[in-house]
Amino acid sequence: MSLALLGLLAVQAASGGVVRGEVHDPRGAPIRGAVVGVPGTTLYTFTDAVGRYRLAPLAAGEIRLRAAAIGYSPASTTVTLADSARADFTLDPSPLELTPLDVVSTKVPHFGESPTSVAQVTEQEIARRAVNTVDEAVDKAAGVQILNGQINIRGSTGYVQGLNSRVLLLVDGVPMNQGDRGGINWDLLPVDQIERVDILKGAGSSLYGSAALGGVVNLTTRDVPSGVHGRLRVTGGAYADPPHPEWAFRNTTGLHDGVDLSGSYGTETAAGRLAIGARHSDGYREQDARDHWQLAAKGRWQASPRTRLDVSGAWAVDQYQVPLTWCSRSECDDRGQIYQPFKVDTSERGARTDSRKGYLSAQLRTVASERFAWQARGSWLRTHFADYRRTANEASVANRFGVEVRAEAHPDAARTVLVGGEGTFSDVVSDIFGTHSQSEFAAYGESEQRIGPGRLTAGARLDYLAVDAGSLTAVVSPRVGATVPLGGGTLRASVGRGFRAPTMAERFVHTVAAGFEVIPNPTLRPETGWSLELGHTTPVLGALRLDAALFWTEARDLIEPSLISADTIQLQNVRRARIAGLDATLLAAPIPDHLTAALAYQYLDTRPVLAFRPRHLVTVAADYVPGGRGGAWGVGADFRYASRPERIELEGFIDPRRVSVRVLDVRASWTIRQVEVRLLIANALNYIYNLVPETLAPVRTISVTAVWSY
Repeated sequence: MSLALLGLLAVQAASGGVVRGEVHDPRGAPIRGAVVGVPGTTLYTFTDAVGRYRLAPLAAGEIRLRAAAIGYSPASTTVTLADSARADFTLDPSPLELTPLDVVSTKVPHFGESPTSVAQVTEQEIARRAVNTVDEAVDKAAGVQILNGQINIRGSTGYVQGLNSRVLLLVDGVPMNQGDRGGINWDLLPVDQIERVDILKGAGSSLYGSAALGGVVNLTTRDVPSGVHGRLRVTGGAYADPPHPEWAFRNTTGLHDGVDLSGSYGTETAAGRLAIGARHSDGYREQDARDHWQLAAKGRWQASPRTRLDVSGAWAVDQYQVPLTWCSRSECDDRGQIYQPFKVDTSERGARTDSRKGYLSAQLRTVASERFAWQARGSWLRTHFADYRRTANEASVANRFGVEVRAEAHPDAARTVLVGGEGTFSDVVSDIFGTHSQSEFAAYGESEQRIGPGRLTAGARLDYLAVDAGSLTAVVSPRVGATVPLGGGTLRASVGRGFRAPTMAERFVHTVAAGFEVIPNPTLRPETGWSLELGHTTPVLGALRLDAALFWTEARDLIEPSLISADTIQLQNVRRARIAGLDATLLAAPIPDHLTAALAYQYLDTRPVLAFRPRHLVTVAADYVPGGRGGAWGVGADFRYASRPERIELEGFIDPRRVSVRVLDVRASWTIRQVEVRLLIANALNYIYNLVPETLAPVRTISVTAVWSY
């Protein structure tokens, strides 16, 4: 597909018309976040809080529109447009309907199945689960596990304290992994500003480059609606006491609380929103108090019917105590116990961290015609942390600057072409990582072709990497995928190559951790891996929907800590590994519009056995609304099981205690006019467990959240 073709498609059409309308359910209730678009073109939009949409610019004539939303059957209609027209949609409830619009696997939004597995956590799911942080919401998705803040998608990452992620985080499509450590700050944005979470399972480097070796998580923030709007969210609760008196560490009940306030004003031309918030937690362990403050803003400007500018930013400050490891015998007032999971080693008393992070981004999209659109973005992410310990203080300041330009063309209704270029520059000033910089430059392209009822996708990306302005390292990441209707469902298959460049922290870290000296390794090579997936989505007996996928990853040069002497660790490219398994989700609606349930299972096999990868991962969720969808009250529950990891890092040098995970969350919600009240009892059975060595996972936590919206 030549640039000449793209240029021809970019010829500006005459000023187009507009279609307005509403999307609602059979009861007349508005459906927020429904997508309305013209299939096979660049034209799409989303409904606002009251179900309204505006779609422009459109050429005069007959236009076919399609509307879809999760949990509803899609609908289509045809309108004849002169200057303006109206098209309203009524979507029938369909609890088994999956993601209606894929915005993460190809960067080009489209209706229908993706050749790669994509999971979505909707705004409604985030609300009814009453979570307080983004990672709590992501942790509920099938095939995903959060280990002490680090995300595993199908066993991709494992766990290394404070370093790297093999999953890329996006905020509205903008990369947000840290510039120095490559990790993810889940508290960068308040959860109350998130509209949905899209999770790409498997290698995404053919479009997104480094860090997308194991998958991609895209956070879509709420759009700014027209009119005057306000939102107040207040939460409070308490932590359970230790289940045994021998483990007691305080005489009072630990509490947590928080408040978020946002306000916005907008017209069809321009709009803006400002949100502020704060949280405090006493913690559920000794030395576990935390304070968090945040500020976020978003604005939009419809510069012309064809051009829209979106700007956003956030700043967050965390000051928290650090319970580094639990106390073993004689390391504290152990009360005769072999270990004290709620207490810390007395030598670590006073450990704390000050973490500050923020970002700015701007995205410009111009729809030249229904067949061509282009988009440009610029972003800046800044992170700063300072660790205060008795033995030594450590700090790091990092910046990540990014730019991207891409063009989207639809030569005809059956074909989509995407080409783009991206550049990233990161720098770090640190007493443990040194002073360094890293540059990444990339070009990518992808084409999608509909062949009859099926769809074929092929593309590749070329990345050039340079550290401290040194020699370039080139990495090529191709991907091919297809979807085909089969047996009343859809068969999908894909194969692609992913990679992750070593972070500056991994290359240059020099510190002491758990009694070991960690030394630099500037010669680290990028991790690479080929990923294959074969999946099928199909209805079962009319009342169930099954989505199952077999996945297989052949990874090379995995970076892991290696013990090179009795007291010295170095990160090295030491591992070639195979990660394979089954990822299946069964959706059910035993009482349509009242009772819904989901069962997800992941089987994971790694060769050799990789650390922190449970072989079995099971999640069960159920929700009951007596009054039907949109009813005044409802109840629900989530249960998660993860088998005991067969291996952990540095086993034999640290406390190896670990058990399987069996955690039950129960919840209830009430809606009274403009006020929603939610009750969450997380870890209701107060199950005592740990996900990483010598670190107690959260105990039973009761939270009450009230949300007022105007």
